[in-house]
Amino acid sequence: MAPLQVYYSGLLFAPETSLIRARYIEKVTWISLQPRVVDVWSSLMQTLEGHTNMVNSAVFSPDGKLVASASKDKTVRLWGTSIGKQCGVLEGHTLGVNSAVFSPDGKLVVSASVDKTVRLWDASTGKQCGVLEGHPDRVRSAVFSPDGKLVASVSDDKTVRLWDTSTGKQCGVLEGHTLGVNSAVFSSDGTLVASASDDKTVRLWDISTGKQCEVLEGHTNWVRSAVFSPNGKLVASASIDKTVRLWDTSTGKQCEVLESHTDCVRSAVFSPDGKLVASASDDKTVRLWDILTRKQCGVLEGHTWDVNSVVFSPDGKLVVSASDDKTVRL
Repeated sequence: MAPLQVYYSGLLFAPETSLIRARYIEKVTWISLQPRVVDVWSSLMQTLEGHTNMVNSAVFSPDGKLVASASKDKTVRLWGTSIGKQCGVLEGHTLGVNSAVFSPDGKLVVSASVDKTVRLWDASTGKQCGVLEGHPDRVRSAVFSPDGKLVASVSDDKTVRLWDTSTGKQCGVLEGHTLGVNSAVFSSDGTLVASASDDKTVRLWDISTGKQCEVLEGHTNWVRSAVFSPNGKLVASASIDKTVRLWDTSTGKQCEVLESHTDCVRSAVFSPDGKLVASASDDKTVRLWDILTRKQCGVLEGHTWDVNSVVFSPDGKLVVSASDDKTVRL
């Protein structure tokens, strides 16, 4: 087939705003009826379906080959990113699972549940290898330290708890929040933890002393998540007040408010190179923000219900999102 014929046939399926359609559409006068097409090609690559209830979180493995998703259906599911197929189901929680994340070496998964437990799983076998108990209320999220030796978990009991992964024993309790805590994350050097709470604050904690070292105040409603930038100089927080806020970790001062979402923001995360922030919202979108300009630079649409979490792949080329529409999308 000649190149010109290829262009003509492609016009039938090219989005309205594509370059090929804009350049050649006026030359196609012999087609009386064209099929209706989308305005732009979607950035959606895969939709991972299998959960039977809302999906609360999704995260990549360190090598980017797997995704772990946590759902109200009481399971954590593992997916192969290259084929988009489910390759494991981690079962054991007795109530909905709020979060799941891989250890830095990719060998373990830690999950947090409404059943008040944190559970450790062998990622290769799918077998449960530990149950961390101590929270007297639902556990909202859990995360590994950069060296994999600790887990930090947060709960409606207003605390952040630290656990030794080698023994499964609790080794610290960070207290100071006045309402339930929704998320916690370690700084890249493992010296600090940032926690986000329904008390409208983000708090920074020194892991070596267990002492609170900063309170970041400015949000006007519950703060759902907080995360450090890769270099540790910024924290990004997401709130029910529809904003993402950036904070200087050295001063504790707010340095930017990212506004565009039309509903609650559930999650925010930095790209691996620190140049972008992605945010997930009840407005059914994931939005991308340029850290240099502090401007929105992209909107990822496709979910049909609230988006609960978003995370970049290790190489920064993909994002994975989890939604109340029961799907995980890449």
